[in-house]
Amino acid sequence: MLKSHIDAIENHLVSISQIPANAGHTLHRGTPREAFIKEFLEGHLSANVAIGTGEIIDSNSQPRAQRNQYDIVIYKNNYPKLDFGGGVNGFLVESVVATIEVKSLLDQSAIDQSVRAAYNAKSLSPNVTRSFSSGWVPPKVINYVVAYDGPAQMSTVHNWIMNSHANNNIPLPTWNQPNRTSTPGTALDGVVLLNKGFVKLDNSPLTLNNPQAPLPGTHIIADNPNGNLLMMFLALQEACNNIQGAWLNAIPYIQNVQFGNVRIV
Repeated sequence: MLKSHIDAIENHLVSISQIPANAGHTLHRGTPREAFIKEFLEGHLSANVAIGTGEIIDSNSQPRAQRNQYDIVIYKNNYPKLDFGGGVNGFLVESVVATIEVKSLLDQSAIDQSVRAAYNAKSLSPNVTRSFSSGWVPPKVINYVVAYDGPAQMSTVHNWIMNSHANNNIPLPTWNQPNRTSTPGTALDGVVLLNKGFVKLDNSPLTLNNPQAPLPGTHIIADNPNGNLLMMFLALQEACNNIQGAWLNAIPYIQNVQFGNVRIV
């Protein structure tokens, strides 16, 4: 039932993506396609999280410094956010579970941009106080790409990812089986090409590898006409579906703030 439902949505997303295809400006083609993905996530992900658009900051972020804007930010709704107006927000990295970049056409340039943005998100430093956790907690922000069109084979996408890591001097993650699910990625965690396939970093409990006799490798590559949106949905739900006794450690956010006339009495 779950697969049939999500597969129907995957097919529907590809179909309705043709509606803005005749627009004359690339923004007018891309923005509705982002909205289609947002609507799917808002209607299906856990109520523990919310969906937004904007940039991500940590305690070291500076005003007006160059930052990436993320098409879709999945964040914990019990944390604060900065309202910049116009539906754009600044999210504390402590609150962010995942980001998704939406691409009308997937190519090497799109992968390069997404890899750099994912690397920047993973380079931020969260400050959280934890007392307990249950379930899988991602060790870093998760970063995905969803694309409506692209190459015929997902091995091409995997090659683009490898090229981008090499050209940007971003190391690939390495792990062994005992620490596989506690080792974060260094950039993208997954790329979904609707109705064609997906590439997924294999460092979460959701794996297609054989746990008893695992094959070596860091990525799952699959060419499928369906099941691709399902894989991303389950990966995101897996990242959201945990229980944490955790809260923001606000002290680092005021470490460089000057307060005048302070007294302790």
